[in-house]
Amino acid sequence: MRPKQPATPIRVGLITLGCAKNLVDAEVMLGNLIKDGVEITNDPALADVVIVNTCSFIDAAQEESVDTILQSAQLRDARQPHQGLIVSGCLTQRFRNELPKLLPEVDVFMGIDQVEQVPSLVRAALEKRRQRVAATPAARNRRTRPAKEIVEAPPAPLLDVHARPTYIPDFGTPRFRLTPSHTAYVKIAEGCNHPCSFCIIPRMRGSHRSRALDDIEREARQLVRSGVRELNLISQDSTYYGLDLRPRHRPNIAAPDRFRAAAQGLSAEAPTLPLLLRRLNAIPGRFWIRLLYTHPAHWTDELIETMAGCRKVARYVDIPLQHIHPLMLERMRRETSRQYIVDLLARIRAGIPGIALRTTFIVGFPGETEACFKELLQFIEDTRFERLGVFTYSREDGTRAGRMARQVPDTIRQERRDRAMALQHRLAREMAAARVGRRVNVLVEREAKARELKQARVHSWEHGLIRESQDGTETLRGRYLLARGEADAPDIDGRVYVRGDLPLGRFARVKIVGHTDYDLIATP
Repeated sequence: MRPKQPATPIRVGLITLGCAKNLVDAEVMLGNLIKDGVEITNDPALADVVIVNTCSFIDAAQEESVDTILQSAQLRDARQPHQGLIVSGCLTQRFRNELPKLLPEVDVFMGIDQVEQVPSLVRAALEKRRQRVAATPAARNRRTRPAKEIVEAPPAPLLDVHARPTYIPDFGTPRFRLTPSHTAYVKIAEGCNHPCSFCIIPRMRGSHRSRALDDIEREARQLVRSGVRELNLISQDSTYYGLDLRPRHRPNIAAPDRFRAAAQGLSAEAPTLPLLLRRLNAIPGRFWIRLLYTHPAHWTDELIETMAGCRKVARYVDIPLQHIHPLMLERMRRETSRQYIVDLLARIRAGIPGIALRTTFIVGFPGETEACFKELLQFIEDTRFERLGVFTYSREDGTRAGRMARQVPDTIRQERRDRAMALQHRLAREMAAARVGRRVNVLVEREAKARELKQARVHSWEHGLIRESQDGTETLRGRYLLARGEADAPDIDGRVYVRGDLPLGRFARVKIVGHTDYDLIATP
């Protein structure tokens, strides 16, 4: 008697879009699929099921998500009609009632609360797809097909989406990391309590909910033991961490005065961001702790003192300000005044020597006049942020701002963004030039690709590290490694091009010998 052959494992391909928080959700899905015996493939043509993990933060993200879904469906229909298609992430959370009608190509829609249930949803997608193929006219018209197998109408897609998500992963959650081995994202909280008039995130991600402090520390220790050299702490609002864990928590403490009063009333053992940073800083090993997604309303003197005193905490902070004009801050419902922001930035820079500030601004918000915008430009000029991004306002259905009068035309929004980025471009070059000659610690990532070297335009140099190109600018030549300094978060900030041989995934000491518009050039 022949032994029974094992069943061929289901193969799943996953496409993830959007931010680092969405990336962690994708890692959790992959971890649960692998635990269930599912095989992961990078080739959609070989997959039995394709998952598109979507973003829906602004119009451009929605368009990218929908385009990716439609392209996946077209490839499926052309090459592999029996392939299941699942859509997950923020797009399904935001448009859970509309998507089944708008995207009939999809077999299963799943929400944020369902990321750990993905193995069963993959099987459901395969079954839905089988039924749909059986219900096609071509299938019904086959004379050899038994009548009992004919399905008269294609079944509706499965919709498994909770209106208000409550899920957050913990240390025991299966996870397959998609980042390089030396860096990882650690999700410390999920959701948001802020009332920003332009933002849809609370509707998609739910209210703020923090992980237990011990659970985060356990994950961090495991990551460091595995060779991770950079822990990137992420959430929708990292500075609110732990406040929801206090007894009799009420969520309406987003404003600075209420937050400060609530934080001061906590015991020394209560989970807060400063305590979390101190606990992570005490983990043995050499690594960076990078703080992302902080809100200006929730900074305290204790947080500044903690960052200054913890040497493993990178001298870097991500603090989106969105605008500086009082009218815009009020209309955006940012809960912070202009003077509060100016004072806070001064306190951070004075309290944490060498800190690099990253921020983002929104231009073209409803009611923004030329005078409002010029005040923002002057603020950028005066403050000289080390890292800065500018977004054009995106009018989102379901937000207060989307219903506001005095919407700014698209052409003016884009023109203002171009002007703001031109200013930051000049400031970035000046600040990069000022760093030439310094010695800094970097985390070496990989060898630079030829395309990346060709795009690097050099403005100062030493030792003949450049050559003239035909258009009169200078480009890098030879072999370079890509590295990042403390002021460079993964994927969003500048890089350091290092000429020389250094171990990948490790820290190194380098000397800055030149710069491009936003990047630095160094030698060991």
